[in-house]
Amino acid sequence: MKDVIIIGGGPIGIACALECKKRNWNYLIIEKGALTNSLFNYPKNMTFFSTSEKLEIDAIPFISKNPKPNRDEALEYYRRVATSNNININLFETVKTIVKAPNCFNIVTDKASYDAQHIILATGFYDMPNLLQVPGEGFPKVTHYYKEAHPYAMQNVVVVGASNSSVDAALEIYRKGGNVTMIIRGDAIGKRVKYWVRPDIINRIEEGSITAYFNAEITEINENTVTFKYPKGLKTISNDFVVALTGYKPDFKILSTIGVEQSNDEKRIPVYNSKTMETNVKGVYLAGVICGGMETHKWFIENSRVHAKHIAAHIETTLNR
Repeated sequence: MKDVIIIGGGPIGIACALECKKRNWNYLIIEKGALTNSLFNYPKNMTFFSTSEKLEIDAIPFISKNPKPNRDEALEYYRRVATSNNININLFETVKTIVKAPNCFNIVTDKASYDAQHIILATGFYDMPNLLQVPGEGFPKVTHYYKEAHPYAMQNVVVVGASNSSVDAALEIYRKGGNVTMIIRGDAIGKRVKYWVRPDIINRIEEGSITAYFNAEITEINENTVTFKYPKGLKTISNDFVVALTGYKPDFKILSTIGVEQSNDEKRIPVYNSKTMETNVKGVYLAGVICGGMETHKWFIENSRVHAKHIAAHIETTLNR
């Protein structure tokens, strides 16, 4: 019997593990991918909005040579934190079912079965993209993730969205020789785009280096074209690749399976106590971006790392020895 099982091995899951380790609890992290899998899948050249001290967990210093650290520095930092503290983690293991028993939870994965008194869900949101829901979205040329610009050089590329990830992708692809067209549902570049990047994309659009269609939505994707609607009607353009960076969402299925209630609107915010992070299901806690439901922009490493301490403090008062 485990005292705590943490589902998700990202920065917040690691922070939760460190709190368990301090208390000598019998805990385990179960992560379906690599350590900090979401960060690993970020674009290779990504720079964080936050400074390094805001990404630190458990007051372990994060030293960066840059004012704002990049993806590789973050991977190195969290890897060192995990290995130097010998955290107990099973990687590349996927949770299949969670069943609440009278005195514990039974967690079945693709490799084993575990019992635990408490569960912490720190699953993030990066693994489940918001789909366009249009014909042709299943073509191999369509991706909801962006890694690097090189494959798109000398190609006609549609980038969908106007968030940080979309803007970064559009600029990088343009600078590596891609012909970039942005399809944007709103009437402007997102206001949350990094302040040092926003003027760059606006200038590239204004000078015509990157074509942008605002108040536009893709209606169909074909092998060599993309069709979209915009204020002037329907338009079809030549296309080799679609990079649809339309955001991501938490795993609502795992919440519903356990019985965690969610708001009855499009935000789908889970029910939890903001002081203890415990959900309406006793013994089940939330940590990190999963707390925001569809409002994934509200929680980051810097403002959710404290969740680990809130959870541990509450579990300490309830743990049965």
